[in-house]
Amino acid sequence: MAQRPILIAIDGPAGAGKSATAREVAVRLGLPYLDTGAMYRAVALLAARAGLGPELDAAGREAVVGLARRLDVHFAGDPRNQRVAVGGEDVTGALRAPEVSRMASVVSAIPEVRREMVRRQRELAARAGGVVEGRDIGTVVFPDATLKVFLTADPEVRARRRFEELTGHGVAACRESVAAEQRERDLRDSTRPDSPLKPAQGAVIVDSSRLSLPQVVDAVVALLPPTP
Repeated sequence: MAQRPILIAIDGPAGAGKSATAREVAVRLGLPYLDTGAMYRAVALLAARAGLGPELDAAGREAVVGLARRLDVHFAGDPRNQRVAVGGEDVTGALRAPEVSRMASVVSAIPEVRREMVRRQRELAARAGGVVEGRDIGTVVFPDATLKVFLTADPEVRARRRFEELTGHGVAACRESVAAEQRERDLRDSTRPDSPLKPAQGAVIVDSSRLSLPQVVDAVVALLPPTP
C-alpha cells in the first residue's frame, strides 16, 4: 500500500508568521510549499483592478465569483523565493498591498469563492503533499493532514510584524493603520459564516510571540509523527 504523502497544514491569523514558518519548514523537509492566501489575494487584486470595492452588492459578488472561477494563477520558484503570476504577469509584490489585503478578506468570505479555491488547493497539494498555509487548511481543505498547526501570536506582535513586512517590501504603511486593519480582519475572519478562522480539531497551537523563526520551525518539525 502506497504511503500517503506528508501534508502539513499551518493556519492562523495575519502576522502570526505562517508564511515564513511554512516556507522554512518546506525547505527543511524538502516538501512543496503552497500559500493559499496568495490565491485569495490574486482574486482580490483582479477585483480591485475591475473597479470593485469592499462594499459588494449582489452583482459585485457575482463578478468576484466569476473572477475566481476564471483565475489563471501559477506559482514558481523555491519556497523562499516563490513568485506568483496571474495571467502571465508577476504580481508577487502587488499582492502585499494593503488595499489588496482588505479586499482579500472580503472576497474570501464569499462561499462560492472559497469552494473554488478549496477545489484548486486540493488539486495542487493532494498528490505530492507539502506544507500548506492559510486560514482553513486544517478545518476545511485538509482535515486529515499529517500535522495540523494553528500558529498565533499576541496582537501587538502580529501588527509589528505586518508593518515590518509591508515596509520591507517598499509599501508605505502607518503602524496604527496596520494595527486597526488587522483588528478588523481578525473580526471578519473569525466571524464569517463560511469557514471561520479557528483551530482545527486535533491542531497543535503554537504561540510564536516570543520565539525566533528558527525556534518556531524547530517546534513545528518536532511535532511531526515518526515515519513508520
